[in-house]
Amino acid sequence: MHNKPTLIQYRIARAYETLEDARILASQQRWNSTINRLYYAAYYAIMALLLGHDLFPSTHTGAKSNFNQYFINSGVISKDFGKIYSQLFTWRQKGDYDDLFDFNEEKVLPYFEPVKSLIETIEAFLKSQPQ
Repeated sequence: MHNKPTLIQYRIARAYETLEDARILASQQRWNSTINRLYYAAYYAIMALLLGHDLFPSTHTGAKSNFNQYFINSGVISKDFGKIYSQLFTWRQKGDYDDLFDFNEEKVLPYFEPVKSLIETIEAFLKSQPQ
């Protein structure tokens, strides 16, 4: 078992790497796959945040619930980030599982900066916390 700080750092690094994967997919106009990667970039950062506070959800819904309960509703993380994550959560499921549902550039591109900001916000918050 890896120690907690190492695992947290791994998840943050994975969030940034997955955000870069989303950029590559967007450059090829693969919008459903881009949404998937944007969602996972945010998810990995949120999982790092939850791990940093000894929260271990076993499902994506559990991660969203824990994030909202402990960080959004309490005001620790901006409600805007909660809305972005909830939207990506819904869209990722639509893009992955719904037939005849396709995203487009206008819907997808505006999410890059907020996801990057979410990762950076979580990374800074975690660094400010005692390990």
